[in-house]
Amino acid sequence: MSDVTTTDLYEVTMALSYRREGMEAPATFSLFARALPPERGFLVSAGLEAALDYLAGFHVTPSDAADFAAVLGRPPGDLEPLAGLRFRGEVRAVPEGRVVLAGEPLLEVTAPLPQAQLVESYLLNLVNHQTTIASKAVRSVMAARGRPVVDFSLRRTHGLEAGMQAARVGALVGFAGTSNIAAATRWGMPAVGTMAHSYVEAFPDEEAAFRAFARTHPGPVTFLVDTYDTPLGVLAAARVLKEIRRGPGCAVRLDSGHLGALAARTRAILDEAGLPDVAVVASGGLDEYAIDELVRSGAPVDVFAVGTRVGTSADAPYLDSAYKLVEYGGAPVMKLSASKITSPGRKQVFRTGAGPGAGTGAGIGAGTKTGNGAGAGTASASPSLSDVIALWDESPPPGTEGLLRTVMRDGRRTGPPDGLADARARLAADLAGLPEPALRIRAPEPPAAATSPRLTELTGDVRRRIEAGIARAADAARRERS
Repeated sequence: MSDVTTTDLYEVTMALSYRREGMEAPATFSLFARALPPERGFLVSAGLEAALDYLAGFHVTPSDAADFAAVLGRPPGDLEPLAGLRFRGEVRAVPEGRVVLAGEPLLEVTAPLPQAQLVESYLLNLVNHQTTIASKAVRSVMAARGRPVVDFSLRRTHGLEAGMQAARVGALVGFAGTSNIAAATRWGMPAVGTMAHSYVEAFPDEEAAFRAFARTHPGPVTFLVDTYDTPLGVLAAARVLKEIRRGPGCAVRLDSGHLGALAARTRAILDEAGLPDVAVVASGGLDEYAIDELVRSGAPVDVFAVGTRVGTSADAPYLDSAYKLVEYGGAPVMKLSASKITSPGRKQVFRTGAGPGAGTGAGIGAGTKTGNGAGAGTASASPSLSDVIALWDESPPPGTEGLLRTVMRDGRRTGPPDGLADARARLAADLAGLPEPALRIRAPEPPAAATSPRLTELTGDVRRRIEAGIARAADAARRERS
């Protein structure tokens, strides 16, 4: 069984019907978010690299076709039209790390209709999840205002692959490390971690636990100090740290209680013990809201470790996204369902006002705008980011850039896989161009993309054509009844 069978049944039933009907003309499907989740001022594009890997290897084997037949209760020969199918289409997409607004395509697939249909579920899963988590995780980085944020989410994510994806998009948005060793190895991230409360409980007392840990690990160490009484735990850690003299890089971690007050008390104890270089790490149910409160209160926390709430995007755990047919056989199509109307035709998004280097691999040091806990660095002097959703073949207006790039032709990548450093650079530049209300941690106001006159005109034309057809059908039905 291959990844090809990780799909919804109706993808198979539709693709089989298309093949039997000879409907193999090029079809374009657009993947986009209908609306932003509550408390989000923007989205961060993520998941494209995994999506391209999937498409490049997409191949319906005879075994896959047999599996399709089995679940449909059909003879294996009935599904033979799907056997041997490979993805041979084109993909135009927004690179990872770009800021995306509601209604803007994250990617568009153009391929023979059965191919473009069969890949829908897998693509939506990859892009939905990673964009959701990236759009949550970046807010923790913004709220921390330059202090490191690290990923502790593996044990609480909704599956092991979700944990890998959460660590990767954390690195994409600027996390300083992850506790997930496999993710750290795969993507070249620092592996971070301390000890569990169970480790401390296994020893006669905290000081014995800290000494044993330090004997095993010769480099900088971090002691978990809140297993019993936090101030007493900090005092025990201070005694051991003074003895072992490991120098900068050592830390203590707080994982429970009133983190702001405990951080202040911890900092005072460490300073009084002559350990000003020992850092204070905070964890335990943190996300951007908690980090923002701690930073605003002046809590002396040096590193924030986020887990459950960020790794699951607890306050907004899904994205209202869709993968909709917008063109078939060269003809634009659209959907008119209530509250789910789509716009026809292949798209491009033209952007003005992104910060320096948005379209390049410029350094991540480009500052992001601050405001209500909304970023690190200095405010950008660039104009506010402004987007126009247009048709794919429109000429770019002066001073704009097109967000969607051709990243796959004939089922093959057009270039090498993109790197996380490039994605971080694009994100930093786009954040620098966002207006302050979109960057707020609480009650953000997302910008709205405009629509080009040509797209507006086409939408009206296609809608009128469909409505005329509906009217003709209704008239025919009335005549038949009379």
